[in-house]
Amino acid sequence: MKDLSIKKLYYSISEVSKLTGIEQYILRYWETEFEQLKPQKNRAGNRIYTNKDIQLILYIKNLLRERKYTIDGAKKILENYSAEKLVEDQVHSNESETLKPKVEEVNPGTRDKQLLKKDLEELKNLLELLLAKL
Repeated sequence: MKDLSIKKLYYSISEVSKLTGIEQYILRYWETEFEQLKPQKNRAGNRIYTNKDIQLILYIKNLLRERKYTIDGAKKILENYSAEKLVEDQVHSNESETLKPKVEEVNPGTRDKQLLKKDLEELKNLLELLLAKL
């Protein structure tokens, strides 16, 4: 039996598809829509995803499927929120364990309160950013 607690540096598209519950063709489509999602390719030309890529995919999945954003709406949220910032914020957050998507945690079903709190914090940050531009 494979130990899931050991994280790999790189994952294939089929592994990412299984871990995230997102079909491979959708992952490839999201690469064309979200500029932040750019997995590297190995010498054979196959996509290789990092843990940051997987966290971004889970975040996009949350925006589109759970929070019901359109692709354009999700793009607007991600414009000011790079993948590195997403990971950095999750690591430095007081609630890093509840906000940080884990590769092993594909169905976060019981985290509604944490997701709502995260949504409110993101909305607050977006409003502060907009007010600063006025």
